[in-house]
Amino acid sequence: MAFVKIWIHAVWGTKNRDGLLEKGKREKLFAHIRENARAKDIYIDFINGVEDHIHCLLTLNADATMAKTMQLIKGEAAYWANQEQLFHKKLYWADEYYAVSVSESQIEKVRAYIRNQEEHHRKKTFAEECQEFISKYGFYVNQG
Repeated sequence: MAFVKIWIHAVWGTKNRDGLLEKGKREKLFAHIRENARAKDIYIDFINGVEDHIHCLLTLNADATMAKTMQLIKGEAAYWANQEQLFHKKLYWADEYYAVSVSESQIEKVRAYIRNQEEHHRKKTFAEECQEFISKYGFYVNQG
């Protein structure tokens, strides 16, 4: 048996940064994402977001890839939300997402960052946050 615990901070947004994740309703979406993830043996430690994107602290299993994990979370969540007519229009996710590994020593710091999304985004847009992630973590962005 393999014992694996790889912490990941994942961030994904709505298509075209559409601000349809209404407060009060997005909490239902978060609860569903947790429940669906648990059924698929994906451990979500913390999840939160604002109108146009979600932050999630999760762990990868020994046999999981980041791409497959994100597909399982994002795809099913949009399908469920649309079946439930949870939001005022259909939910579509942007294709891209951001994911970085997190050191065990930084878990509390990442939880606090995710917990305080509303406060954080009073000062910074999602677009600005994305640029910060790209710069801070050295993501390569193909410009053409």
